[in-house]
Amino acid sequence: GGDHTITYPILQALAAKHGPVGLVHVDAHTDTGDTALGERIYHGAPFRRCAEEGLLDRGRVVQIGIRGSSYDPDPYQYCREQGFRVVPAEQCWMKSLEPLMGEVRAQMGDKPIYISFDIDGLDPAYAPGTGTPEIAGLTPAQALEIIRGCKGLNIVGCDLVEVAPMYDVSGNTALLGANLLFEMLCVLPGVKTL
Repeated sequence: GGDHTITYPILQALAAKHGPVGLVHVDAHTDTGDTALGERIYHGAPFRRCAEEGLLDRGRVVQIGIRGSSYDPDPYQYCREQGFRVVPAEQCWMKSLEPLMGEVRAQMGDKPIYISFDIDGLDPAYAPGTGTPEIAGLTPAQALEIIRGCKGLNIVGCDLVEVAPMYDVSGNTALLGANLLFEMLCVLPGVKTL
C-alpha cells in the first residue's frame, strides 16, 4: 500500500463495525507523532489519531521492531501512557520471535485484531525501498514468524505499507512486500493452508 496514513481510515471503518480492535504493528517507528508541518494527519501519526478516537483496544496493541533516531528523549512515553506494548528492535536481535508471538497471541485473545506492517520494520539490507529506512531492523525470517504467529487470531484486516520501489532498483523490497502480503492473506480466518 501507500504511506502509513492509509491505516487510519481503515481502522475507523473496522472500529465502526467491531468496536476498538487490537493491533499487531511492525515498524521502525511508533507512528504516534502529533503533528508535522502543522498537519495532524500524516504517516507518522496514524496511531495517535486512532488512540484519540478510541479505535484501538489499547491493552491489545503491540508494536514490534521499533528503533531509530528521535527528537524526544523518551520516544516511547506516549505509547506506554496509552497501554501499548513496545518491543524495540534490539529485543529482537539474533533470536527467534516465536516466543514473543506466543505472548502476543495470549494478549490478543479471541477479540478482533488488525495487522499493520510497515516495510521499514525490516532492516534496509533487506528492504531499502522505503522512505524512512532505519538500520538494525528485523530480518525477513522474523517477519514471517510474526505474521505466521498471528494464525488463528481473529484478524479482521491487515496492511503492508511504505514500499517505495523507486528507492530499490533491485526490486527486492517490492518482492519482499508482496510475499509478506501473501503470508498475511494465508493467516486470515477461514483460509486453509497445507
